[in-house]
Amino acid sequence: MGTVKGDFHDIGKRIVCLILEREGYEVIDIGIDVSKEKYLSAIKQEKPDIVGMSALLTTTMIYMSEIIKTVKKAKLRQVPRLIIGGAPVTQSFSDEIRADGYAPDAISAAELIQRLLKK
Repeated sequence: MGTVKGDFHDIGKRIVCLILEREGYEVIDIGIDVSKEKYLSAIKQEKPDIVGMSALLTTTMIYMSEIIKTVKKAKLRQVPRLIIGGAPVTQSFSDEIRADGYAPDAISAAELIQRLLKK
């Protein structure tokens, strides 16, 4: 879980992480202002089932698309599910950038992850 490059907000991300941990999920928080290269490195190292991206600014949410493209183009043995959230993010935007899921809040994020892991 991380906040995308150019964005230094992390309150929402931290709340999502806390809810997920309370639900029993192992969460690795890779921080704020996270580049696509750092996401890819963390994915290669940790081999997660799901990767979460957060953005609070409309100017930084566009970067989510770059991360998704980078991860999907990488030669990974298993590509994790890529989910997004944050104040300016919408389901329509999620569909546009081909994210695997969108959650408008922390509770919805936990429910989304539970659904995705059952597939």
